[in-house]
Amino acid sequence: MHIKSDCLLPTLPERLARARGDLAMGLPCLLTHHGNRAVVVAVETLSQARFDALCQRFDTPELILTAQRAQAIMPTTLDISDPVVRLQPPAPAGLAWFKDLADTQFDADRRLAGPLHMIRSPQTPLHRLAIKLVKMVELLPAVAMFNVADDARLDDLPIASLVADEALEALLIPPVLAQVSAAVLPLETHDLGRLHIFRDPDGSKEHYAIEIGTPDRDQPVLSRVHSACFTGDVLGSLKCDCGPQLRAALARMGREGSGVLLYLNQEGRGIGLANKMRVYDLQSQGLDTVEANHRLGYEDDERDFRVAAVMLRTLGFRAIRLLTNNPAKVQTFHDSDITVVEQLPLRVGRNLHNHDYLSVKALKSGHSL
Repeated sequence: MHIKSDCLLPTLPERLARARGDLAMGLPCLLTHHGNRAVVVAVETLSQARFDALCQRFDTPELILTAQRAQAIMPTTLDISDPVVRLQPPAPAGLAWFKDLADTQFDADRRLAGPLHMIRSPQTPLHRLAIKLVKMVELLPAVAMFNVADDARLDDLPIASLVADEALEALLIPPVLAQVSAAVLPLETHDLGRLHIFRDPDGSKEHYAIEIGTPDRDQPVLSRVHSACFTGDVLGSLKCDCGPQLRAALARMGREGSGVLLYLNQEGRGIGLANKMRVYDLQSQGLDTVEANHRLGYEDDERDFRVAAVMLRTLGFRAIRLLTNNPAKVQTFHDSDITVVEQLPLRVGRNLHNHDYLSVKALKSGHSL
């Protein structure tokens, strides 16, 4: 029997997963766009030895930042219209220069000296993809980009390779999740519970659906989309309202006898626990949540709620009564052909420690608080 060898080659989603994994470990990957080539590596995980080896081979790299991060470290009068900014290092710049500009811990007492020079030539899909990949592995959104000469050979450099346009288009496609297991799980709020485990095709993350009782698939189901919050859900942190919201949602489903809670592993509004702690540190210095996210180089909210819509459809639900204060969740379900017949507020957990945080969510993120 003849078996096509193509099936042994990685697909585009698999190559994307490989590139993300390599960047998370501090390994470079190759991006191409219309004949242009660049070797990129995440600044946060880049080692001195790899930086030196890459500089010796490709010369000094550019620093790629998000517009939010660039605005935090450059003159406030500077007009930054593009979502990605390219900076040209000064002649003697070493790895410390890149890490200084990437990491907020150096903002108060930066070691570098001299003005910062923006590269004014237009950004390309290479730059946008590089930042997108680093964000997806929850690193500081800063990339060292080594431009590769047309005649340079890379045969001896076995690194992941992506075509930028193709990869960016693939990342716009709604997520595809596999339902890998499920089991009965009695809960404090209802003794008839069932936990469903969903997994990304590349194995990078798992998300959970907690089914309470036996919801009727032909009727709108009481639902809650809850993003993982280790500090609030597990430790009982008073800096947010996540833990009280989780428990209140489960309690209401228990009282009504049925419901589905979708627990997404998108900690810290999708930036990860390490960056969430960086945000907390910046908050202690006087910034609010949104301002802190921007100083790191992230958007207000980096979560992808389309994951929850996929999970609901897989479980057989098409209409929901949604427990949420967040209009973005309602809009995502609308765009994903899940009918929200009722938006139910979930206003719990306010205290002296999170009063300002909740006010910012209402004022800057539109939450119904």
